[in-house]
Amino acid sequence: MKNLPRLRFAHLPTPVEVLPRLATVLEGPRLLVKRDDQTGLALGGNKARKLEYLLAEAQSNGAKTLITAGVDQSNHCRQTAAAAARFGFDCILVLVKSQSVSPSGNLLLDELLGAEIVWTTHEKRDQDLRAAFQDAWDAGRRPYMIPYGGSNVTGAAAYAYAVQEMVEQGIETDWIIFPSGSGGTHAGLVLGSRLFGYKGRVLGISVDEPANVLAPRVAQLATATAEYLGEPQGFKAGEILANEDYLGGGYGVAGEAEKEAIRLFARSEGILLDPVYTGRAAAGMIDLIRKRFFQKDQTVLFWHTGGTPALFAEQYRDLFE
Repeated sequence: MKNLPRLRFAHLPTPVEVLPRLATVLEGPRLLVKRDDQTGLALGGNKARKLEYLLAEAQSNGAKTLITAGVDQSNHCRQTAAAAARFGFDCILVLVKSQSVSPSGNLLLDELLGAEIVWTTHEKRDQDLRAAFQDAWDAGRRPYMIPYGGSNVTGAAAYAYAVQEMVEQGIETDWIIFPSGSGGTHAGLVLGSRLFGYKGRVLGISVDEPANVLAPRVAQLATATAEYLGEPQGFKAGEILANEDYLGGGYGVAGEAEKEAIRLFARSEGILLDPVYTGRAAAGMIDLIRKRFFQKDQTVLFWHTGGTPALFAEQYRDLFE
C-alpha cells in the first residue's frame, strides 16, 4: 500500500464508547459511538483526519495558501482554517451565505482563526472558488485547492486508515452508521472495510443528496482512492449503502427528528451532536432502531463526525424552543 505523506496533529486514535442509556431508552441493539468529534482541531471533527494528509500534500507542493469552500457554518472550512493557522498557511474560504449571517458558531471561529472570507451563492460557488484560486495564483500566493469536504482521494484515504484504527482497537460491530455529505468519509469507510477486514456493514445517512446521486459518487471515489493507494478495488453504486429517507427540509434545515436526536444524545449520554450532519444521521439511526431494522443482538456503531460549533450558530438559536 502506498505510504502517504502525513502531518500528525489529530488526536488519534479516537475513543469508542458504549451508549448503554441510549440503547435502553430506544430498546434496541447494543450501541457504540466512535468519537471523531474529539480529534482536537478547533473543537474537533472528521476533517482533521483528512487534513493530516491534505496539508502534507500542500506542503510537498510548496503551497502557501489553502483555499476551500462550504456554507457559512461549514465544519470543514472551520477545521481547514485551524490547520492553516497551525502550520503557517494563509487561508481563503469561499462561503455560501445563509439568509441571516452573523459571526457565531463556525463562522465566528473562521474569523478568529484568521481566514479570509469570500462570500458567494450556491449557484456561483464553484465559479467563485476557481476565481479565488486564480486571483491567489496571480498574486503569487501559491494556493492549494482543497475540495468541498476534503473529498478527494487524499481525504478519502484518511478514512480508509480510520477503519484500520478501529479494527486495531479490537472493535467488532455489525453496522457503522454515519452522516454522508460530500462522500469522502463514506468512500474511505467503504474502502477501508474491504482493505482491513471489517466484516460489518457501512451505512451512510445522506444529509443532502438522493441515494441515486450519492451512491455512484461514493463508489467512484472509493475506486479511485483504492487505485491511488496502490490497492486496486472496484466498487459499484449498488454496493454502496446510502439512505435518503431522512433529508427532511433539506440541507442545513433542522426539523423535529434532528432536534429529538440531539436531545436524546445529550440527555441520555452527555454527547453533543450538530444540527446538520450528526443530528440528521442520528435521527435516521434512531428511526431505524424503532422500526426494528437492526436485530436486537447486533452491535451498531455511530461514527460521530463532529460539528459541535454549529449548535451555537445564530440560525439554530431556536433549536430547542
